Amino acid sequence: MNQKIEKLREQNEKDKAKLEQLQQEQQRLKNRIAYLEKGERQKRAHRLITKGAAIESLAPATKDMGEAEFYSMMERILSLPSVLPLLPGGDS
Repeated sequence: MNQKIEKLREQNEKDKAKLEQLQQEQQRLKNRIAYLEKGERQKRAHRLITKGAAIESLAPATKDMGEAEFYSMMERILSLPSVLPLLPGGDS
């Protein structure tokens, strides 16, 4: 009986060590996911800022526009038949 208890204690210690390893691995994976997602958000933010800056440099009047006014203007521009073929994937 004493040997059985000792074996169970040893197995318990092994299981605890394995659980700790798995928890550390899980945390590493969560950290990696967060790092990759942050990188994607940063890339997107950079892309949006760069494109927004390009629009402002080509059309300085957009600097003073409100968001709704800007979106409305862009919708009107992008609905022009002559603009669609200029867009990637637009009709040729």
